[in-house]
Amino acid sequence: MKYFFLYSLLFLAFISCQDDVKFNNPAFEGQKDNVFWRAVDAKAFLSKSGSLSIEAYTRNEKVTLKTTSTILQTYILGTSTSNMATYVLTDSSGTITFATGTGRGSGQIVIDEYDTVNKTVTGTFKFNAENVFNNPLAGPILNFQYGHFYKVPVTVLVL
Repeated sequence: MKYFFLYSLLFLAFISCQDDVKFNNPAFEGQKDNVFWRAVDAKAFLSKSGSLSIEAYTRNEKVTLKTTSTILQTYILGTSTSNMATYVLTDSSGTITFATGTGRGSGQIVIDEYDTVNKTVTGTFKFNAENVFNNPLAGPILNFQYGHFYKVPVTVLVL
């Protein structure tokens, strides 16, 4: 009888194990003002001129990263409007926009992998963006750090 109990316990132990694996693919996340932030959807667009635009969304937020190309390198923000980052929050009180640009904000976008076969892009980012319209409902600077985008699907625009 004790062997039956032992085998039954062992059998239950093995059948109760399961593998719940979740993949976060594609992913776009980082720390926004020192609070973890994750997009529910992310897309990238490659223009005919070769510039890349990565967009990440939540219910009422949108982060856009723009680079001049898909070359694996570091793109510096705050020096031009060709390489820039924007954050837009839209809620019942209106729209708040933060952006980098020529002489505005700072940061970088690093493209680590551009997969031409599967049409995905992977990399990192960080930036300090300025409140574009000095909206009093938000602070003057928005900080994103430890940002990652992973295997975001790229759509080639034919315009």
